[in-house]
This record gives sequence, C-alpha cells and structure tokens, in this order.
Amino acid sequence: MDRSDLVKESFVKKEVPAWTPTGKTSDYFGELVFDRKKMCKYLDAVSLHALLDCIEGGKPLDRETADGVARGMKEWAIEHGVTHVTHWFQPLTDGTAEKHDSLIDYDGKGGVIETFDGKMLAQQEPDASSFPSGGIRATFEARGYTAWDPTSPVFILDDTLCIPTVFISYTGEALDYKTPLKKALKAVSDAAVPICRYFDPDVKKVYSYLGWEQEYFLVDEGLYAARPDLMITGRTLFGHNSSKNQQLDDHYFAAIPPRVAAFMRDLEFAGHRLGIPIKTRHNEVAPNQFELAPIYGETNLSNDQNQLVMNLMNRIARKHGFVVLLHEKPFDGVNGSGKHNNWSLGTDKGTQLLAPGKDAKGNLQFVTFFVNVLAAVQKHNALLKATIASATNAHRLGANEAPPAIVSAFLGRTMTQVLRKLLEVPSDTPIEIAGKKGKSVGLVEIPEIFVDNTDRNRTSPFAFTGNRFEFRAVGSCANCAGAMTTLNAAVAEQLISFKDAVEAELAKGKETNVAIMDALKPIIKSVIDVVCFDGNGYTEAWKKEAVRRGLDIETNVPKMFCEFTKPASVEMFTKTGVYTEKELLARNEVKWETYVKKVQIESRVMVRMAINHIIPAATAYKAALLKELSLAKEIYGNLDTCTTELRILDIINKRVEEVGTKALAMKEARKAANAIEDEYERALAYHEIAESLYDLRKPIDKLEEVVDNKLWPLPKYRELLFIS
Repeated sequence: MDRSDLVKESFVKKEVPAWTPTGKTSDYFGELVFDRKKMCKYLDAVSLHALLDCIEGGKPLDRETADGVARGMKEWAIEHGVTHVTHWFQPLTDGTAEKHDSLIDYDGKGGVIETFDGKMLAQQEPDASSFPSGGIRATFEARGYTAWDPTSPVFILDDTLCIPTVFISYTGEALDYKTPLKKALKAVSDAAVPICRYFDPDVKKVYSYLGWEQEYFLVDEGLYAARPDLMITGRTLFGHNSSKNQQLDDHYFAAIPPRVAAFMRDLEFAGHRLGIPIKTRHNEVAPNQFELAPIYGETNLSNDQNQLVMNLMNRIARKHGFVVLLHEKPFDGVNGSGKHNNWSLGTDKGTQLLAPGKDAKGNLQFVTFFVNVLAAVQKHNALLKATIASATNAHRLGANEAPPAIVSAFLGRTMTQVLRKLLEVPSDTPIEIAGKKGKSVGLVEIPEIFVDNTDRNRTSPFAFTGNRFEFRAVGSCANCAGAMTTLNAAVAEQLISFKDAVEAELAKGKETNVAIMDALKPIIKSVIDVVCFDGNGYTEAWKKEAVRRGLDIETNVPKMFCEFTKPASVEMFTKTGVYTEKELLARNEVKWETYVKKVQIESRVMVRMAINHIIPAATAYKAALLKELSLAKEIYGNLDTCTTELRILDIINKRVEEVGTKALAMKEARKAANAIEDEYERALAYHEIAESLYDLRKPIDKLEEVVDNKLWPLPKYRELLFIS
C-alpha cells in the first residue's frame, strides 16, 4: 500500500466503538482502586487502622499487619479476575516499569493455589542492571528493590494487581522518580509547618498539590506506520508546512471530531474506573492537537495518575485507529505540546496557602508563602529550567505558545502593586480584601474577586494564576516528578531560611506579624525587579534584560544539566534530604547519556531516510523529467517550451546534492562524537549535531515542494494533520 492509498484509507469512515458505561460516573469511579471504601470492606479492623496510620502519619507496617492488608487485597483482586501482581515503578527512562508474577504457588498436593502475602506486597527484587543508573549500579551488580508506597493506592489493570512502588539500589540510592519526589514532599511539609504555626498553631502537615494539563497529538495509525521518523523518534524530522495549519485558530476549542470524542470517552471511562478524576477535554490550537486535565490532587498521587494516563492513552488510541504523539514538537511550524504543572500548597486544616485569606492574618500568611516561592524560583531559576530540559523539549521552548528558556515569574498587575506597596508601608499595616471591610488609610488591599483579576501570560514559564503557580515549561512526555521534586525542595530550603530570619526578628521583641513582615521586605526587594516579569518573553530585549537581572538564558541542554551539581544545588538537595551528591552526579550521567542517544537516533533516522527515501524519490522524478525533456527535444528540436521542467530539474539537482553532502557530513560528525569517552563532552558534541538537523531538513522540505506528489514516499503534513 503506497502513500496515496494510506491517505485514502485514513479518510474512510471508521466504525466508532460502542459507548459501554451506563449510569453516573460516580457509580463506577474508582472501582478498580483499592481505596478507603475497599479498605473498610476487605480489611480487618487492626489492619485497617494500621494502614491508615501508615498513610496519614508515616508509621511503618509490621509484617503481620502487611499480611493482613495483603489478604484483603487478594480477596478484592480475585473478585475482579486478577491472576498476576506487579510492582509498578518509575525508573529513569521517563516511562513506567512492571514485572508480572502469577499469584499461583504449589499447594503441596500436586496442584496450585493463589497466594499473596505481606512480603509480596511490600517488596520485590527486580533486576536493576539494565535501568539507567548513572554508574550507581554496574551490570554485574543487578540487585535493586521496589518497595510499596502506601500513599498511592493499589489498582487493577487488566488481569494484574498493580502496586505503586519506589525503586532503590542495593546500597540505598534512588533509581527512580518517586523516591526523591516523596522526600521533597516531606521536606516542604517539614519546612512549611513551622511557618504555618505562626498563623495557626494546630497545623500538623502541609500538602503539595499538582494539577497537570496534558497536551497531545493524534495521528492516523496507517499514516504513522508510513513515517519511520514518527515511529522511531516520535516526531517528523522533515515535512514542508501545510498551506493551512493553525493560522486561522479554527481548531482551538472547536467541536471535537466524533472519532476523537469516542477515544476521549473511552479514555475517561478507563481513567475514572482507576480513580483518575479526568475533568477537562478540548481541542488545542494546532490541528489534531488536544488536551485533557484532571481535578487537582496531592502531588505524589497526581503524578502517578499522569504516568498511568499516558499509558492508557497509548493503549486506547490504537483501538480507535489512532497513535498518540506525546513528543513536545512532533510537527514543525505549529504549536508543540506541554504539560502545564499547576502547583500549590495547603494545610491539613484545609487552608490554601497560595490563596488570599479571609482576614488580615490569612492574607499575611498568603503573602508570606507567595513571596518565599518567588525567592526560591529566583535563586534556583537555572536549576528549575534544567529540570524541564531535554532533547525533545528543546524543540518546543520559545516556539509559538511555549515559554522561552528563561525562568521568570508572572505576577499580574494586582500582586505586583501589592508587593510594591508593602515595601512602602509600616510593617504592622494590615493586608485586607477590598470590599470586605471599610477602607482606611494605609491598608494594603487585595481585590475581593481575586482569581480572575490577572490576565494570563502565555510566554511566562512560571505564572501566578490567582491561587496557584503554573509551571508551563514542563514537556508533554516528561515525568512531572522531575520538576515537582526540584520546585518543592527549593521552596523547602527557602522556608527554612525564612524561619531563621523571622526568629531573629522575634528575638528583638517584635510582634509576630511585624517580625514576619520585616523578614519579608528584604526578600520582596530582591525578587520584585529580578525574577518577576509580566512582559513578552519572546523578545530579544527580554533576553538582554534577563542577563542584566542575573537570570540564566542558557539554551544548550547538556550545559543546563550542569546546574544539578553546582554547589548551590548540591547544598539545597542535601540540606533538604532529597538527593545525595552521589545521586545527583549519577542523574547527570543519565541525562547526558539519554540526550546523546535521542539525538543519535534522530540523526541516524534522518540520514537513512534521506538516502533511502528522499534521494530515490527525487531522482525518480528527475529521470521522468529527463525523459520528457529528451522527447521534447526530439520532437521540437529545442527545449524552448520546457522552461518549467528545466527550472525544476535545476532545483532537484542542487537540492539532491545538498542532501547527500549534508547527510554524509552528519554521519561523519556522529562518528567523531561517538569516539569521545567523556559523557558530558559527548553530549556537547551531539548538541552540535542536533543543531545541524534543521540544516539537512531544509533541502528535503524544498524537494517536497517540487517532486511529483505521486512519487513522494512519505505522508505529508496536510495529510497527517487533517484527519477527522
């Protein structure tokens, strides 16, 4: 089947699968999750209370209690047809991992019996040698452990009981995303609670919340299969822009095509059964680009749910004849896909720390956390950028709606004015909500309707949106834990420092509110004209201004990763107990190695497709033109009527030569880079190769414009992007 047949097939009306769920979403929400309702039903009282103490208070489970929990889980799981169990974890591959074990064991009578005990629940020993470790584990040192994370509920997927776990080495180092994330969440809670107790002495815990927005593309699986670059790298390495793409903005929030809506319904049904509160779905700006988002949740659980959703998307899309593209920039010239991380903090008393309060005390608490978050972002702006940097996200940042590779914070006019006024008034000035109390001279006022009193800034990577910050630079295929670990750890470090400053002011005999404000004012002065920026982040003027302010503007991804091992970063991570220096060094090795491999794969695919697909198609058309010209000269005696053919032939000759020359040069550059032993230096060499990919792409895209459409071997953008 050639390209034209695949295109025709993609436009054939496909049978939309029947919509199976009946009843309200609440009737089946979480039915495949061992949640508290199931715990109460299937666990004995002792096991139930011990498990809840473990989840809520961090108390360890003894073996006897773990056995009791396992018995209840087994009963529930077998009722749902479960035959296998797996520890579900998140290694440094940016995906998830699982090893399935059957529940059967010998019964001593020549048969088998289903068994599942506390040991199987709490710990497994998968082979750790083939997962990225950055040198922490050698190939011959394969032992690694997965350990149950009780704060993330066990769930059922198909016939398998899935147990969310951490993944650590034999010597205790983290080999995954979940372990450091959980440490960072504990660190920010431990640091925030003492601050909260200035305002409410009864606060015992602070939670970090995450609301992710997942952008993605859908393409027809037949056309996908005809594009080796899409199949192997997740993006189109070449392809001329379609005459119509997103310039009319007619796809944005438009009616969802029926076939896509059927996919979305199936995805939501599967997600809801697994307790994932998927709430929002809509068309995004680029053609065939879409978005889904859940209700806000606790960060650790929300991150697990995002990883699970990405797996579900890939599986369910195939049933509808689609392939999901989670690459940050699968198509040149249109918007790429991000994963906006909406982040906030809240107490166990129900107080949202990044939302204005009900009175002056509550507003002071809000400003306290608001300002300290800005301070953390300012101090570690380069490190935060490094957490979202990758070979794939590099194509998206700074393009179309994506924020630039400079981490600044958008506050909006209201909060900017509030902070500036706080610098001018006495430290005992109340911060009130306008309209709720009578105005008096000296009040610092926050408008009553606060959530919508700021516009949005699409060019800001870290924007305040009324009751949370939106970290907009995270890539579509990334594990949110990378960014969330660093953000929470950085805020924890800042809050520890702030607590010391407040205590120093209190030691001078000041009232608590005055001491807090006196500790805040130097921080406000530091951040207000440095990390805070409400303007257009795309301009060259902002780049120059960012340098003047001391913000990092590095765009070389391998160099960005160096931020993890700089003294300030090492001090922050070790002080908060999130990473050891050994773990940081190892993760950098993994990041450089992954960067090299991804660019290497793209370069290999590009060169081979240039030689095996593009040049043969162009020369085939060249041969046809030469034959036509030969016949014309034979019949007419000259080529005066063939100026168009001659012009096209000249273009083909020049572009084919250019493609061949650049493909060979890229191949030689790879050889030279591969000979470099140091991982960082090799990554720098591959960064240069990544920069040259577009140079090879340009002549290929020019050839696509002139080569006979019937001879062009690859589905074009106009075919990939407009399938309903």
